[in-house]
Amino acid sequence: MTHDPISAPVAPIHPTTRSFHGRDFVDNYEWLRDKESQETLDYLNAENAYTKQQTADLDDLTEQVFQEIKGRTKETDMSTPQRAGDFWYYGRTIEGKNYGLSCRVPVEEGTDPWIPPTLPEDGSGLPGEQIILDMNELAEGHDFFSIGASSVTTSGRYLAYSVDTAGNERFTMYVKDLETGELLPDTLEGVFYGATWAGEDYLFYQRVDEAWRPDSVWRHKMGTAPEEDVLVYREEDEKFNVGVGADRADRILVIESSSKITSETRVLDMQDPEGEFTVLWPREQGIEYGVDYVELHGTEYWVVTHNAHGPNFSVGQCRRDSVVPLRELDELVRHDDEVRIEGVDTYRDFMALVYRRGGIGRVAFMQFNGGEFGEFEELRFDEELYTVGASGNPEWDAPVYRLAYVSFTQPAQLFDYRVATGEKTLLKEQEILGGYNPEEYTSYRQWAKAEDGTLVPVSIVHRADLDRSQPQPTLLYAYGSYETSIDPGFSIARLSLMDRGMIFAIAHVRGGGELGRLWYDNGKLMKKKNTFTDFIAVADMLIDEGLTTSSQLVAEGGSAGGLLMGAIANMAPEKFAGIQAIVPFVDPLTSILMPELPLTVTEWDEWGDPYHDPEVYDYMASYAPYENIEAKEYPNILAVTSLNDTRVLYVEPAKWIAELRAKATGGEFLLKCEMSAGHGGVSGRYDRWRQTAFEYAWTLKTATAVE
Repeated sequence: MTHDPISAPVAPIHPTTRSFHGRDFVDNYEWLRDKESQETLDYLNAENAYTKQQTADLDDLTEQVFQEIKGRTKETDMSTPQRAGDFWYYGRTIEGKNYGLSCRVPVEEGTDPWIPPTLPEDGSGLPGEQIILDMNELAEGHDFFSIGASSVTTSGRYLAYSVDTAGNERFTMYVKDLETGELLPDTLEGVFYGATWAGEDYLFYQRVDEAWRPDSVWRHKMGTAPEEDVLVYREEDEKFNVGVGADRADRILVIESSSKITSETRVLDMQDPEGEFTVLWPREQGIEYGVDYVELHGTEYWVVTHNAHGPNFSVGQCRRDSVVPLRELDELVRHDDEVRIEGVDTYRDFMALVYRRGGIGRVAFMQFNGGEFGEFEELRFDEELYTVGASGNPEWDAPVYRLAYVSFTQPAQLFDYRVATGEKTLLKEQEILGGYNPEEYTSYRQWAKAEDGTLVPVSIVHRADLDRSQPQPTLLYAYGSYETSIDPGFSIARLSLMDRGMIFAIAHVRGGGELGRLWYDNGKLMKKKNTFTDFIAVADMLIDEGLTTSSQLVAEGGSAGGLLMGAIANMAPEKFAGIQAIVPFVDPLTSILMPELPLTVTEWDEWGDPYHDPEVYDYMASYAPYENIEAKEYPNILAVTSLNDTRVLYVEPAKWIAELRAKATGGEFLLKCEMSAGHGGVSGRYDRWRQTAFEYAWTLKTATAVE
């Protein structure tokens, strides 16, 4: 039985006028914001039906790519155990199961307590295993499932965990007695991410305000009713988020308040959980700092990463009992215009420094030889493009530092680095089923010249045997906001693109953090357009160098990177065959003008405050994707969103696609809205793989990489 083809949905026009600073903007589709409206739901379902029809020819390719991802992935597997207290903790996945298991085994007496148990070849778990959480059981009966916290007391007896079954990032927290397997009556509703124990009697957690901003820290005493929980701290400034945690030594509780550009830290001795938190350094506009705890020869110190001496941060120290002004700290690492300090990790016998130089993240170590602060020594690696970072180091007195290493062509590796000797032990390497030879792929860096002459780094990866004598289909990805760096990483799914002859490139545009704080500063606020023009310059370079052509080039970005996608669609549509926008922030001005929306006020330090400043309003209006759509030919566009997304509301891509379809003179515009998911999209690994397979199939078809 055949059905008549579905026509592209035409959104009804219900004009409303937005008025600010004497400027009026007529919005024909703002009515789509009402997610409870049947008209809205009918429209979204119509878009989904149309997208399904228009991409029906991708079904076979989607299935092929899905099977390739599945076939290369070791479905029954386990992570390398990490030590916490008297147990080794690890995660396991089982073939056919969407979610993982959280497990542990005791540290065996008579063994080296810092060498993890040997992993079984079949990924079936370790002898004596205790499954502390089976996410498959918790997810049963729910279309969406996500864990927001999983925190075990130092003794190992109690587990606090939280779950979200809607995708809206509001969690319910439970406490499980790991000795009996029973859930305690201490259930907390409507909490935010995270959970911090103080002994076994107190649990600290966060809640959000009506704008979904984490604004408050609460203390729950075990065995009492949630109504008796104590508000420990509320952050009144709407630009600030608040979080709570503990130092690695479990001696200090820490509350951090932070905006995009300013921070403030409060501390309390762990032994006095009902005491009053005290501020270390009162907030100062534009000054950010983070603290870590060190004890040397019985003297306690604060080690402080801060930007009081310059935008790329420095590291200083002072005694805990003699706090001096930030600018008077004894310097351990001076500010450097070429090195962006990202933070330190402190342990009993050493300290790790994490930083970026030359666009690559790096790590160095200082040993406390003789109980004194010393010098940092960088850990070196051979590849040009790589990512290295900490991976599971909860123990204060550990002599080893666990490192994860990965590159575009090297699957993830996990090492234990014994700081005192420099010995590096490989614990696990990501297994690619069916065989994988890294020499069959190559990665390298090129540079594109932006409008103002700035050189923009570009990471490129493809098969080593790719015919470079002629242009090839290319996927160009970027993010470019919040000082987020898009670092080298290995992707099983990406092999399906490259094995079909596609080049994968990352434009490290301004607004990201790859080249330091100034790289970020020059791609935000009233310099945001640099993000967009940098991306276009990279596209031009790829075309001019003969790597690809505009008819073979697909752009991709998500969330704030989706704003970039919307902007370049308006600014340079002729340079792209297609644009894929995932949960895209394409109606930024409308959202940033609504302080009642989730995250809006906290975003003013990133984008500017158009609510109060007409100059900012005009600047944002000049690039806002939804408001600058014109009657011209556009590339084919696929927008993917989720109904329950609280970070970038579904209404933004819905309005964007409706306006494109109404105004553009060319291009196919598709909207795929997950009706039971949040900002991260669908949950469950098989569903995620299938979604990725669909997106890659669309990209391959659009870039003419396959027939």
